[in-house]
Amino acid sequence: MDHLSYKTLTVNKKTANKGWVIVDAGQGSLGRVASEVAKILKGKHKPSYTPNADCGDNVIIINSDATRFTGRKWDQKYYLTHTGYPGGQKKTSPRELKAKSSTLLVERAVRGMLPKGPLGRELFRNLHVFAGSEHPFAAQQPKELTLNI
Repeated sequence: MDHLSYKTLTVNKKTANKGWVIVDAGQGSLGRVASEVAKILKGKHKPSYTPNADCGDNVIIINSDATRFTGRKWDQKYYLTHTGYPGGQKKTSPRELKAKSSTLLVERAVRGMLPKGPLGRELFRNLHVFAGSEHPFAAQQPKELTLNI
């Protein structure tokens, strides 16, 4: 029996087939859209998935202004940050964050679902979020992706 036919193939940055995908943020609630985008960025939708390599696709998220939450999360949910100094804890609601920039709300949701560490930071660079439906990546010929959520 030829044992070389059972060799597991691993993908690295050079051999990964990275594509471009467009996702509309108004297709569902923020958490569901962000979890699907995190899977695509990590590459879990591909048969050649390798956990320790950047083998996912580049993702363009459009219409981040149309972000939705279920229930009363616009007012009851809050994000905590800390400056590192005593008494430096700050609370921000999603309504305040969206008023500042709607792209920050989507980026924060997706970043929290990516791995922590150098690989997660590298994967996050493949995410591009835009408030409207216009984006400058038409030359990459991205594929429109409809999420089943």
